[in-house]
Amino acid sequence: MVALADLRPTRTAKSLLRRSPRLASVVSLVERRPFEAGELVSEGVRLYYEVHGSGPRVVVLTHGILLDSGMNRRLAADLAERGLRVVLLDLPGHGLSEKPRHASAHRMDSYARHVVNLLDELGIDQAAVGGVSLGANVALQVAVLAPDRVQALVVEMPVLEWAAPGAAMVFLPLLLGVHYAAPLVRLVARLAKRMPDTGVGALDSFVHTLRLEPEEAAAVLHGMLVGPITPTYEQRHAIAVPALVIGHKVDFVHPFTDADHLTRQLPNARLVEAHSIVELRTMPARLTGEIADFLADAFGPWRLRRSSLSPNDGGREAVGQG
Repeated sequence: MVALADLRPTRTAKSLLRRSPRLASVVSLVERRPFEAGELVSEGVRLYYEVHGSGPRVVVLTHGILLDSGMNRRLAADLAERGLRVVLLDLPGHGLSEKPRHASAHRMDSYARHVVNLLDELGIDQAAVGGVSLGANVALQVAVLAPDRVQALVVEMPVLEWAAPGAAMVFLPLLLGVHYAAPLVRLVARLAKRMPDTGVGALDSFVHTLRLEPEEAAAVLHGMLVGPITPTYEQRHAIAVPALVIGHKVDFVHPFTDADHLTRQLPNARLVEAHSIVELRTMPARLTGEIADFLADAFGPWRLRRSSLSPNDGGREAVGQG
């Protein structure tokens, strides 16, 4: 692994932030804390990952569909300051990982195997596993595939049965669009590749999506349609590890009903309602605190480091021994 330099906003971004009080609030989202980056080859596919923090208590997080690790980078750095080692993985077809152009490489169960292979690569026996949207479903699949490797689950915006109509309305037209409008998608990709990163992980993650070639995006979307999306009802009831489920009531692709039903199906789960789909990326203090408290309980007694974040993030000491 190699250490990466601090991420800083571009001169253009700084100028915009100075001129706009509204945009100035984004300053706190610019991620400058360094991390280590590495690669592994899993089932013949080269995958990129990041490691934030250190220590024996490990959390593995994956991202949403067509996005990348950037969307979880602020959360990873915040949890690392609280004493956790957080590993972010770019799934095949996403971010800096290799981008196979066939649908079978993008099945949810295949993604789950890559997470387990990452644990093997890093010599990690057990970890908390989590993710957002696509990543949430991958985490559930990992718990079914390798239950002895999963200590806890952090499931943000799962996509289950109630999401099926909304997901079909979004992803099927998107798949047809990248297929039949490939020249336009290619043009957008060329333009997006000229845009510099801002250092705001969630924003950069979206821009990186625009850089995908149409064949790459189509393979990912097609893969979601040919494989299992979520563990079965019976499999969910058998997932016994502690689970934190985060849902919200604003988005028909991630209906709150799915989060609520999943919480009832998992034997040891609790539900937290987000104020919006972007709360954890734009105003992360409350939900980051919920996640940190949950992980403190899931990992057993351990000392939560005093955070050196902004006053809004309110670091504190947890009960337990270091």
